[in-house]
Amino acid sequence: MFFSSLRTASFRNLADAEIATGAKDVFLVGENGQGKTNFLEALYFCAYASSFRAVRDCELAYASKLSYDCRLSHNAFLKTGEKDFSAEVKISQSENDSILVKFENGKKNIFINGKRAEDRRELLSIAPTIVFCHEDMEFVNGSPERRRWFFDQTLSLYDPVYLEDLRRFRKVLKSRNAVLRDYAQGKLSGASPQPVLDALDPQFAMYGAKLTEKREKAAQDFSAVLGPLYEEVSGIGGISARYIQSWKGENILNILQQKRPADLAAGLSLSGPHRDRYQIAHNGVDFTGSASTGQKRLLALLLRAAQSRRFSEVTGQKPVLLLDDVLLEMDGEKRRRFLNVLPGYDQAFYTFLPEEPYQRYQKEDTLVYNVSGGMVR
Repeated sequence: MFFSSLRTASFRNLADAEIATGAKDVFLVGENGQGKTNFLEALYFCAYASSFRAVRDCELAYASKLSYDCRLSHNAFLKTGEKDFSAEVKISQSENDSILVKFENGKKNIFINGKRAEDRRELLSIAPTIVFCHEDMEFVNGSPERRRWFFDQTLSLYDPVYLEDLRRFRKVLKSRNAVLRDYAQGKLSGASPQPVLDALDPQFAMYGAKLTEKREKAAQDFSAVLGPLYEEVSGIGGISARYIQSWKGENILNILQQKRPADLAAGLSLSGPHRDRYQIAHNGVDFTGSASTGQKRLLALLLRAAQSRRFSEVTGQKPVLLLDDVLLEMDGEKRRRFLNVLPGYDQAFYTFLPEEPYQRYQKEDTLVYNVSGGMVR
């Protein structure tokens, strides 16, 4: 599968146009701030119906005041008169295959081959896409939540049952936290929270156990890919991913019962898969605390490379890769090694600054676009 074209309307600073992308390798060359990353973001938006940046949907529209106004309220966003926006890709599988994601009047709609999709998870099996970007450093330096997000995405790419169990767990967690919060804030008017928690905890434990079991196995499988990749590029062996659970013991309901007084006092669920951690280790010891900035940047890149390889190992499919300035801060030898271990792909989009030696990586059929002021030529 590859994207044969991208059409955008009022998306970021991109000019409203349809751009042909029917090549295995597509290079986007331009200075910073001209629209290269926005182009990749539009492709990603079609693949996931969300951005790979930490932004709200309304911030993707082309508008000078948008980044300020959409933080106020939905109504404020509409009153500014800013445009709705959309992004659409045509897919190589068939002449009529397409994905269209539209944001209109504050609401997002997804259309697959012209028909409205009920759930955005339908996109995962149609347009598997993996992005390499600066924000990936959050998986190395960021909060435990960001690392959980990365591994949850990794599993969701090839296991739709995991994604459904994750959604169910989050729904039960939301209900459980609401009860705990109301009790802590004295909003239950003397009523006991115990009966409601007794009803919720079996579901909380069941879905949580399903997640932790798959996460444990996934971390082991991921390590088997990540470790050799990091050693091949950097020369450092012994890198692994570890999953650290907050529920230690086989009887989860007993654990929840023991922890309930602390949960009630805190007004939220203090243990469970939503509190679990992933650790990147070197010979069993946390690596991110001692690694240099360069080692961390390389690790962030290779986390994505390992994610792509795991997806292909499990599904037999090759993803589309979006690589946003990932070669910029590598020396020549590291670049060569990274490109040598780049996982197999159906299509790859790269961004480059004009002064970078992108011609070295260009093939006979590579499609090269110059990007300036939102225009892609």
